[in-house]
Amino acid sequence: MMRPFSMHLDFKTGELLPHDRTNIRKLSDMRGMFLDTDAELRILEKEDPIIYSFSERVLPEENGHLQLATTKISPGKVGDEYFMTKGHYHRRPDTSEVYLGLEGKGCLLIQTEKGDLESIDMGPGILAYIPPYWGHRMVNTGSTPFIFFAVYPGDAGHNYGDIERTGFAKILVERNGKPLLIDNPKWKRG
Repeated sequence: MMRPFSMHLDFKTGELLPHDRTNIRKLSDMRGMFLDTDAELRILEKEDPIIYSFSERVLPEENGHLQLATTKISPGKVGDEYFMTKGHYHRRPDTSEVYLGLEGKGCLLIQTEKGDLESIDMGPGILAYIPPYWGHRMVNTGSTPFIFFAVYPGDAGHNYGDIERTGFAKILVERNGKPLLIDNPKWKRG
């Protein structure tokens, strides 16, 4: 039987203490996920920037438990598309998730496999509920790191493959200094 515990969450840095692991996603880990593959190659010829990182406490991946994590998305763009997380559905699709914005500016993209898409502007103190059967991706639309906290069922799991294959129906790009959702010409209906 697991014992109760407490953790410290720094709202400014997203540091979760103690945490068991930090996973880092660089641009090379997300090849082909951004629309402008030429811009992606130009960046990778010079550097391999960190797009985002997430820290988590390793907890049982089983019913009755909750997973706890923080994510920090770097500011930046590939072409005119903002840095983002890979995005995922849950391996157990009937599970939900909650995101809480801690620092910076972002946008949560949420979509069904059929391509119904919603977006929620995120910032400090904004809490977003992601219902079952909706894939989700977070985008940094600001000039500083965007940091958020996530809670989801222990047995939800992650299904990154479907989004790697199909993409999202829309992407978030910068137009005239502001974020704009546009149709993703690479999107394939699930």
